[in-house]
Amino acid sequence: MAFFRAAICAALLLSGTITSLAAQDVTLSSPDGAVEITGNLLGFDGEYYRVDTKFGELTVDGSGVSCDGPGCPSLSDYVAEITLSGSSTMAEVLLPALIEGFALRNGYQTRRDPLPGDNFEYVLLRGDRPAARFDFFVSNTDEGFADLLADEADIVMALREIRPAEREHAQAAGMGDMTGPSRSRVLALDAMVPLVSPENPVQRISLPQLVAILSGEITNWSELGGADAPISLHLPVEGSGLAQAVEDKLLAPAKATLMPDLRRHDRHSTMVRMVATDPFALAIGSFANTGTARALTLTGPCGFSLRATRRSIKTEDYPLTSPMFLYLPERRLPKVARDFLSYVRGPGAQIVIRRAGFVDQAPERVSIAAQGDRLANAIEAAGPEVDLEELQRLTSTLRGLQRLTTSFRFEPGSTRPDAQSRSNIEQLGRALEAGIYDSHRLLFVGFSDGVGPAETNRKIAIKRANAVRDAVAAAAETANLDRVEIDVAAFGEALPMACDDSAWGREVNRRVEVWVR
Repeated sequence: MAFFRAAICAALLLSGTITSLAAQDVTLSSPDGAVEITGNLLGFDGEYYRVDTKFGELTVDGSGVSCDGPGCPSLSDYVAEITLSGSSTMAEVLLPALIEGFALRNGYQTRRDPLPGDNFEYVLLRGDRPAARFDFFVSNTDEGFADLLADEADIVMALREIRPAEREHAQAAGMGDMTGPSRSRVLALDAMVPLVSPENPVQRISLPQLVAILSGEITNWSELGGADAPISLHLPVEGSGLAQAVEDKLLAPAKATLMPDLRRHDRHSTMVRMVATDPFALAIGSFANTGTARALTLTGPCGFSLRATRRSIKTEDYPLTSPMFLYLPERRLPKVARDFLSYVRGPGAQIVIRRAGFVDQAPERVSIAAQGDRLANAIEAAGPEVDLEELQRLTSTLRGLQRLTTSFRFEPGSTRPDAQSRSNIEQLGRALEAGIYDSHRLLFVGFSDGVGPAETNRKIAIKRANAVRDAVAAAAETANLDRVEIDVAAFGEALPMACDDSAWGREVNRRVEVWVR
């Protein structure tokens, strides 16, 4: 019978649920009574039963069966429960704003109730009856992953990528590959920015100088052209995603360790207020919440400079971009949770993200006329290997096109796209499926760093452009790509974004851009 086959197939998928019930006897029967499944009810998500039977664990569509026994849930009283754990930065502003937007769009009323500690829950109501509860356990990224691995959370709020050990533990626990497209997603973008008081005369800082301050090699502002005064260093609390991103993106590549003499803060807002009023303080903070503090511009010895802006963060041209992740286990979430996760990818959610002070992921178009600084950098960096003819080829190829803020970069020492780029591949694939680029031309343009011969770098860049194009085409499963003109081009090291004399500069320069007409 179709019902029985569906039950067996669902069992093979081993899909889980969010609502765990005490194991109790139930009998699930097909409408004609010909098939019965008896066992202990392990969970119910409003649509599917999960039952431990003599055949093993089965997941059964509730619309095709009737339930009998002391363990059967009340369908009319069912309330979906979703637990989110992790980053306080995401829990304080971003996720509540998105839940409010989701509720407004879907006709729910909302009620926010406090829970012990700094935790809280959002209740979605239909009239006066609860339909869903979003429980927030507010801590840091480390705790979020720990709760997920302990099966005490359904969604992790993370300010960094999952680390290799966490990924291995999740796979061992049957949660799947947490870096896969359905297990992790970028919700919004933020960036790490060096913050100082408005009274501090220093305007710029290089990443090597920033690492030297973090490691204790530079301790006085006079070494940066400022006052003869000791630098007071401030960072978020240990275990927070932002603090760990500092370790992963700044200290680890330089093989440096963090100096012990610094001040930690549980709340980002407290850290920002303290730095803003101390002319000798420096903090690594969030672009989304700089308060009255001032962000320093990043610079390099070759003269290039990069400032954190919405556009430079969205394109990942700013080197310290920090994606904000949601991580999901390989189990079925309640329908309201799946609907919410679909909503946060849509255009309405991007407006909410932007209004909340974070960088959204809606693609924007940048004309070649707005590329003045980049073209000036290219002319300044030109030499024997990148001559005037190559720059003329670049400008003639891109003339009349606009650059999308959707860019692609790669994991260090790898051809695998980084986490943000994997999200961008999915995003562009969905846009192609929706027909947004029908009758358009998409040009995937590869660039490289300046290490090695220019011709070799052009060949590497074209391979990357082809790889990204193919990945996007594969992600656009239902798109009619005959309606879109898709090409590739490469210019190697001809359009650098940063200095090549540091690892972060070379990483920024290795990229694939998308230009559209």
